[in-house]
Amino acid sequence: MTSRDATTAHRPPPAPIEPVGTELAEAALVEHYPRLVRIAYLVLSPALGRSRRVLTAHAVVQRALPRRRAAGTPYDLPAQRADEAAESADATEARAAGYAYVRLRVLRAALAAGRPRRSWQRPLRSPLPPLFPQVWGLRLFPRSGGADELALDQALSRVPAPARAGYVLRGLERLPDREVRRLLAAAGVRDPHAALLAADGVTAPSGSRDELLLESPEFDACSLHARPTDLVRRRQHLRAAAAAAAAAVVCGTLLGLPGEGWGPDGAAAPPYARNASSERALDPAALTRAAPAGWRTSDGAGFAAWPARGDRADDRELLRRALAVWARPGRAVQVSATVGTASGPPSGPAQLLYAGDVDRATVVLLYDGLRVVRYAEGRGADRGGAALDFARTDGADTATASALVVNRIDGNVRYLTAPWVSGARLLDLLRPGAEGRPLHRTADGVTEPMPSPAPAAACRSWPALEFRDAAAAGGGRAPHLVTDLGELAPARLTYGDPAGPPGEAAGDRARVSWARTACHLPAMRSLGVRTVNSWQFATQTLPAGGGSAAWVCTRAETWRGAGSRVLAQFQPPVARVGTPGAVAARAADSRACGPRAPRVLAGVVWKSGTGRWFVLAAGSRGVASITASGGVRGSAEGRVLALPAGPGARADLDARLADGGRLAALR
Repeated sequence: MTSRDATTAHRPPPAPIEPVGTELAEAALVEHYPRLVRIAYLVLSPALGRSRRVLTAHAVVQRALPRRRAAGTPYDLPAQRADEAAESADATEARAAGYAYVRLRVLRAALAAGRPRRSWQRPLRSPLPPLFPQVWGLRLFPRSGGADELALDQALSRVPAPARAGYVLRGLERLPDREVRRLLAAAGVRDPHAALLAADGVTAPSGSRDELLLESPEFDACSLHARPTDLVRRRQHLRAAAAAAAAAVVCGTLLGLPGEGWGPDGAAAPPYARNASSERALDPAALTRAAPAGWRTSDGAGFAAWPARGDRADDRELLRRALAVWARPGRAVQVSATVGTASGPPSGPAQLLYAGDVDRATVVLLYDGLRVVRYAEGRGADRGGAALDFARTDGADTATASALVVNRIDGNVRYLTAPWVSGARLLDLLRPGAEGRPLHRTADGVTEPMPSPAPAAACRSWPALEFRDAAAAGGGRAPHLVTDLGELAPARLTYGDPAGPPGEAAGDRARVSWARTACHLPAMRSLGVRTVNSWQFATQTLPAGGGSAAWVCTRAETWRGAGSRVLAQFQPPVARVGTPGAVAARAADSRACGPRAPRVLAGVVWKSGTGRWFVLAAGSRGVASITASGGVRGSAEGRVLALPAGPGARADLDARLADGGRLAALR
């Protein structure tokens, strides 16, 4: 609910004097590089595609530095004063001048990048460098946001670049319309007034804050995900371009090899250590194996209780290659690790969990007490590269050690389930009333392929797995729910007040709440998430006959402890059950909604069906009263607040607790 004021560095002072020098412009660019890239990314046309748009935004900003000290500028910039006593004020104005100058050049280049050219015009000098920056073999794109960010991006794509620039300068830079028109005119826009009129047509989703949406990870071109390009087409082009060279290399390799294909160590790099401990960790005979039925009597049912399974668990050559690649991954090995997970060699003999052929790959799963390691090579190949994936899994219990990803192919995923899992059912979180279908498993516990929500661009469904273990079946415990967030270990989904142990996401209330929360899970991908708990902390009767709304807090905990993510949602009545709730607040590395701080306060600006606007707020149990200040003032006793307001209203929220303490709004 609070609004962060724009700093003076983002508002060029009105006094016009001299342009800035190269050194000052460079300092401003380095200091505000992420913000300048975000501005360029938002102004550029979404038709470029997310990956091309990211690279173009970075190119625009990196080209924003002047090649030499400028002799003049079409935009008024502040001068440095000569008074020695005002040195601190001069430095502030100089920094503001540098930022304003670089921002103008970024806007001008971003607008020029999307300006159409006609065939009869002379070729214009491209505003982008021909070769820098470039990324070969990867597609880079920002983290996916929620439904509100997607709706705003679609709305921006329907207006021309000058209108997008005006919208960004208003919402992100918080500039008044007079300054926006001056800046657009300086950037080469012929009709700034028309651009602002078009920007007025961009409407943010109902219940959201457009200026906060512009600061979301959806539009952060400096925090990126990476995916491969079209591997088949790329391979075909490389083969066609390098046929002669490849033939020479193959001939030379065949002459130098003894004729065995894979060497003893497979794709591993040359050895770097010769000592007893290292050699023992690389010996397949030294791998530990849990007893087949040891999990039934084990004190802790984690990954250490998994027996070795798979049709190639006794293939010593395969296991030797996997251990050697783990210790010394060569150039042909693709290595990935979840956040906070070390990718170094084992400190001693690891435990074998699985080794077998799955689809078109041969997979080995190993465990060293802290990490699960997945080694994969092409099935039937006797040479080539390999993949090595690391995931931290220390402290896993029966529920969080219920499955591991054994293979991904064609947008589907296969799991290796724990030996205590007695049944698996595939569910769609967006359909809480559906029973789902049983998921077939092999004798080793490998599931049939199921769709993965991790690479999905649109949230039309969200697959999840319901596991029932043998102890739960006999003890009457509810099955537990997991979902794929793009990592080796699926994330467990729970529901309930964090003040007590959260329960399983079972029952009508929990399933309906998760149906409206699932589409916000993309914000928690690739963070090393262990569990995600959702919790309805308040209900509120809406004014103007709007029905009853739920306030939900969702918290993602990681395996490493740090890096938690918290979302507060406002879920008004909707016609379709799976409609996502509106995100009222976000927080990272916060204790809110967790066992250490099981309290939360959040609010939104909401428009009723009658067209009236209200500031709504709600707090969790223990909140005695809520007070709003700033743009909207008022207070209410109890855990909910509703005050009349206008469109775009801002308010600061504060709550008084029953024990006399204070609680600030989540932000």
